[in-house]
Amino acid sequence: MRSLLVLSGGHPYEAGPFDALLGALGDWAITHLVHPEGGEADAADAIRAADALLFYDMAGYSFGDGKVTTRPPSPALRESIAARFASGRGAAAMHHALAGWAEWPEWHAWLGGQFHYQPGAHGPDSGYRHDVAYQAHILADHPVTRGLPASFPVTDELYLCPIDESALTPLVRAEGFAFTAANFYSAAQAVAGAMFSNQGWDHPRGSDCVAWESRTCPAPLVYLQFGDGPATYANPHVRQILAQALAYTSGGTA
Repeated sequence: MRSLLVLSGGHPYEAGPFDALLGALGDWAITHLVHPEGGEADAADAIRAADALLFYDMAGYSFGDGKVTTRPPSPALRESIAARFASGRGAAAMHHALAGWAEWPEWHAWLGGQFHYQPGAHGPDSGYRHDVAYQAHILADHPVTRGLPASFPVTDELYLCPIDESALTPLVRAEGFAFTAANFYSAAQAVAGAMFSNQGWDHPRGSDCVAWESRTCPAPLVYLQFGDGPATYANPHVRQILAQALAYTSGGTA
């Protein structure tokens, strides 16, 4: 049986429904490590050994008293991920993994985008919007999307953040929702205690791409923005695209 390493933590989620999603992905021997309890040293060793790898973590953050602090990954974790990719073995990343490791630029260069909790040299903080009903429109005949309908309904959280489409191959776009500041809430205001607010906040129009393959990572790396909660975990099309992303990035046959 092939092995699947799942990294989670750093962001709340409903563990039972998420475990049900993992159990529906196929015949994998699953190891699930949670940041920070799982320990970065343990994760580094597991990253080297796993056949497939799923990032569902938002590591490198501490939240409290209306503030956020960040830290880089340990050298051992960073080196294990870089070595895995250099060897040609890939990974899949879901949802809030786009925000993880804010102080590791190479991670976001590989991913092709980054969700920002605070404004900075990159520009404004990013935007979020929960429970958006949209149509996921398939863009490419690709092992990750093969067998899916041309479009399928999704109700999930969406992000408004920098995504470099020149660094990726788009696989799925969200149709029926405008990626403009008026439709999203400010992440920095949420950290400060004002959830669901965009008062005085602005952000450039964003990409509607919600699934892609990196063109900058030396190994197959697929990002899926799907994955905020139980409704998405249970969506059969989301389950299919995630299962196929894991098979593809692990060198299997999707």
